[in-house]
Amino acid sequence: MNRFLFCAFLVLSICLPAQAALDIGEDAPDFTASAALDGAIYKFSLAESLRKGPVVLYFFPAAFSDGCSIEAHEFAEAIPRFAALGASVVGVSGDDIQTLAKFSVQACQSRFPVASDPAMSVIKSYDAVMKTRPEYANRITYVIAPGGKIVYHYMSLNPARHVERSLEALRGWSESKPK
Repeated sequence: MNRFLFCAFLVLSICLPAQAALDIGEDAPDFTASAALDGAIYKFSLAESLRKGPVVLYFFPAAFSDGCSIEAHEFAEAIPRFAALGASVVGVSGDDIQTLAKFSVQACQSRFPVASDPAMSVIKSYDAVMKTRPEYANRITYVIAPGGKIVYHYMSLNPARHVERSLEALRGWSESKPK
């Protein structure tokens, strides 16, 4: 019976499409969007942020949901570690900007911006639409090098490992770039 279950799982994993994400080495789609930091609304520009260093861009389904609040809190607590690697963090969801202005203060602890994408154009350009609930962004994190290339991505609805995996990817990228 165990052999049958293993074989069935193997066949299904081969036949089912892999979870989509932009590939490592691809150009990260540039975007500007309304964003909030510490409750203040402004225009976020990926290109501007990349001029300062690598960017950790993470997508999340909905502000103030349990998982998204946990993930935002973990990113907020890790901001000094990201800064030590020269990186900035920005979150993106389909929530309206007023909701994200509150979320930026409460869950993000005023430590990093969150951008609003109600038309889901940025979410779609990063192949971050949740397949089972297409009205939401999937939980996916990208690490983007200053030149605009994707150097890492991680997709999991579980918010627990996004921060640590992003930090590991940044360390690896930093150690491998020419000095």
